[in-house]
Amino acid sequence: MKTHFLFPNQFKNIGWLLFVLSVLGTLFISVFNKSTDDYLNITVFSIYQDSIGEIPGFFKFIKNSIVDEILTVGIIVGGILVGFSKTKNEDEYISKIRYESLVWATYLNYGIVIFFTLFIYGLTYLNVLFYNMFTLLLFFIIRFHYMIYKLNKSINDDE
Repeated sequence: MKTHFLFPNQFKNIGWLLFVLSVLGTLFISVFNKSTDDYLNITVFSIYQDSIGEIPGFFKFIKNSIVDEILTVGIIVGGILVGFSKTKNEDEYISKIRYESLVWATYLNYGIVIFFTLFIYGLTYLNVLFYNMFTLLLFFIIRFHYMIYKLNKSINDDE
């Protein structure tokens, strides 16, 4: 079976490492309310910048902590590698599970967005939107691997 748009299976391990470390780092910063402003401050190119105490502007070089950008990219790239790397035995049924998991995760994700849009307001809503960047991938990974686990368990029970 030809699988389009999937990464080789070896990428899954790299993805798990990136994903788990980035999620743990993000959770640590969020739960313990740590500021990342004092770490990894470098000069970066900004398409648009509007910070307190600075003159807003387009196409500028600014000094910025890149910890949050590294963690965000780590979660996204790691999640994509975990979710969209081939399994060891990729077949039509695995593809069907992958497709159904992606559709299920999309429905759940946007159902949650609608719920929070109706009932959460102010700056808390911006936090919801920030974390929502990752929930589609997270829901997909959880459901896909759970369904693969159930499939393998049923195969082992039949033997």
